[in-house]
Amino acid sequence: MCGIVAYIGPRDAAPILLEGLQRLEYRGYDSAGIAVAPPAGAKGAKAAKGARGAHQDAPRELRVRKTKGRVADLAETVPARFKGGAGIGHTRWATHGEPSDANAHPHTDRAGRIAVVHNGILENADELRARLRDEGAEFLSETDTEVLAHLVSAQLAEADGDLEEAVRRSLQQVVGTYGVAVLDAEQPDRIVVARNGSPIVLGIGEKEMFAASDVAALVRYTRQVVHLDDGELAVVRADGFRTFTEDARATAKQPSTVDWEVGSFDTGEYEHFLAKEIHEQPAAVERTLSGRIDDRFATAHLGGLNLDPREARAFRRVKVLGCGSAYYAGELGAQLIEELSRVPAHAEPASEFRYRNPVIEADTLYIAVSQSGETYDTLAAVQEIKRKGGRVLGVVNTVGSAIARECDGGLYLHAGPEISVASTKAFTSTVVAFALIALHFGRVHDLSPADGRRICAGLKALPDQIRQILDHEKKTGQIAELAKRYADHPGMMFVGRVRGWPVAREGAQKLKEVSYVHAEAYPASELKHGPLALIGPELPTVAVVPDDELLEKNLTTLGEIRARRGRVLMVGHTAPDVKLAEDTVLVPRNEPELDPILLGIPLQLLAYHAAVALGRDVDKPRNLAKSVTVE
Repeated sequence: MCGIVAYIGPRDAAPILLEGLQRLEYRGYDSAGIAVAPPAGAKGAKAAKGARGAHQDAPRELRVRKTKGRVADLAETVPARFKGGAGIGHTRWATHGEPSDANAHPHTDRAGRIAVVHNGILENADELRARLRDEGAEFLSETDTEVLAHLVSAQLAEADGDLEEAVRRSLQQVVGTYGVAVLDAEQPDRIVVARNGSPIVLGIGEKEMFAASDVAALVRYTRQVVHLDDGELAVVRADGFRTFTEDARATAKQPSTVDWEVGSFDTGEYEHFLAKEIHEQPAAVERTLSGRIDDRFATAHLGGLNLDPREARAFRRVKVLGCGSAYYAGELGAQLIEELSRVPAHAEPASEFRYRNPVIEADTLYIAVSQSGETYDTLAAVQEIKRKGGRVLGVVNTVGSAIARECDGGLYLHAGPEISVASTKAFTSTVVAFALIALHFGRVHDLSPADGRRICAGLKALPDQIRQILDHEKKTGQIAELAKRYADHPGMMFVGRVRGWPVAREGAQKLKEVSYVHAEAYPASELKHGPLALIGPELPTVAVVPDDELLEKNLTTLGEIRARRGRVLMVGHTAPDVKLAEDTVLVPRNEPELDPILLGIPLQLLAYHAAVALGRDVDKPRNLAKSVTVE
């Protein structure tokens, strides 16, 4: 889980690589490095500090800089004269070996001629390392990636010095997942990239080419991109590219246009991306809804599902798969689908799904949820379902991503790029997308036109209601003040019933992600079956209490907590008796089925302000990365 950037063209690569890595730092950020091939006239150039020691007879060596820490730390080590028009860069989130200078990418062979950056995990790295050691290779890191650098170097002789052939033969010996970029000091006119389970995107410029693991690194320079498929390689030169498979068959790729703006990758008026993205939610929800509400028939217009009404009615069950916040959004989505269409629906962590040898049913519709569209556990679940003949839809934010391409149909969120590791606008837009799906399925089944119109009106009201919540916080600072008080506690309990339960789970997830305050979510109805033993003055409870048919039962739970001297922060529609909740945050009412979307917004603000109060690295919380492309 990390970021890759590559450039080849007439400009110096180093500044472009560093700028691209800064845009990808949210994907991994414990170490960073770049390697640049010296210009063609620089024969015999010595490797820069940080590169592997080279044989004196090596005619050309790469210039390498890498360091533990952030991209800013790396930039301080790169000299002004770090020339070369071809280079690769990497920012890392550790999977093999602790963060250190030695374990940072790029990794090179012994001669300093070959450099590799790699996302993913090579499962047979130990076996390959032992074989290469027997052949004389010396290893300086704990990483699996270094194995690949030595392997490519060893294959060069057998491939008559042909870099793409050497990379192709090397990858045929590898077991595992990878997104890689390979640079050869002796062939500075090309970079070879490859993908298997970890994204690689090519960027097409004017007499220059780019490659990256995420389009975020490319949008400043080009909007024309090509997504590699699993098992595909590309040779990238300044004047173009060529793609082919691991068995050397040529492939044809058509560029697509990225519609993200460069400004989306700046914090603008906000201190953090997380704050910016929370406040972008009204516009993000508007984009998710745009063109998808059919007032005439009180339904949703979702041609991307690729399901006609007869096919939609044939499904007897819906299974939603996602990881982390996408899973919690899937829980809300399953609830919406079941409530509006009366088709049984259930959400499950995608990371566990394929390991229990699931039964794939012909009359079950599977929906995969991923903000990045590249989450490996979710992608693997999709592939398992497809392998067994199941029908899969995707709900993703990134156009052209692997999950989007694997699925039979689905919805793009159009939420815009999300840079902060903790998901907010993508989470909210995902739940809105599920509301559209639930409305569509409901009207295909037995949801009345009157109820359809009611849900359509509720969906249209969401953006302005989210603005109301955010504007109220800007004016009053209520949640920021509450966050300062509650952040001093060692932990917090989050509770909710039915519609409020997934909201509570996501609220607890956000708090622990960005503030490092321990948070546990529990169904409010289950407190008395064990967790009530934890309740006391030292453990505050955040209660999600919509004004629905379970209001009285939720208030009874608050009474149980207060009777044990527990402090309660209630998020709901109506302020209860002061004896039941010490603090209350109110949100506007929508339709009961859609209220959870609004109830989640204050919990995002609570987590953000708690993290700020505690001095946390809000956008890059420790140990986490945005796009989880390994198991």
